[in-house]
Amino acid sequence: MIAAVTGASRGIGKACALALATDGYDIALVGRTLETLQETASEIMALGQKTFLIPTDATDLETLTDALSNLPRLDVLVNNVGTNIPEPFVQVSQDHFDQIFLLNVKTAFFAAQAAAKQMLRQKSGVIVNITSQMGHVGAVNRTVYCASKHALEGLTKALAVELAPHNIRVVSVAPTFIETDLTRPMLENKDFQQSVLSSIPLGQTGTPEDVAEAVVFLCSPKAKMITGTSLLVDGGWTAR
Repeated sequence: MIAAVTGASRGIGKACALALATDGYDIALVGRTLETLQETASEIMALGQKTFLIPTDATDLETLTDALSNLPRLDVLVNNVGTNIPEPFVQVSQDHFDQIFLLNVKTAFFAAQAAAKQMLRQKSGVIVNITSQMGHVGAVNRTVYCASKHALEGLTKALAVELAPHNIRVVSVAPTFIETDLTRPMLENKDFQQSVLSSIPLGQTGTPEDVAEAVVFLCSPKAKMITGTSLLVDGGWTAR
């Protein structure tokens, strides 16, 4: 079995790659930097699994989709790569809008398309979109990010319905604030950190491993009747 993970060099993507490798998958690692991909690959090979390195910026869609199409098979795709530029709505530029939608939505859409073509031939597969709690609610200074993650949740539902007759499941995992390189600078601000923690009923932020375990579950036979929905790993944020 082969699972492909975008943004696999660090953070949530790396945690997903390692967790899936532990579960018996060989891993296709997509990331911008060959050196960091090789570090992740070494950890995976130490677990006894094979790796396929795809050192490319995920927004290079031709390279990304060709690489996914040329894998020997593809059982799981984890669309993890994404970005955010927090800023007031009235200050959002077209450039920032395009940057976020290109990485968060367009890349995921066409990676899923390439994966689905492989999975249709196999008549099986799972596509997991890493979205966000912000794909279910709104937030100040995150209009574009929220819009992109709501779009990804909608894509998850539509793909699930279209691909279900071919034994392909499509799901999303929607985390709260996870301690990664992207969020760490924000969370180091004590006022912001307290604001975040006060919105999470469980009173703590998550780890990349929390997200990875949800991904492994959704890719397993235990989740064979789960498609077209979102697993919120949010500590209760959206329950309020």
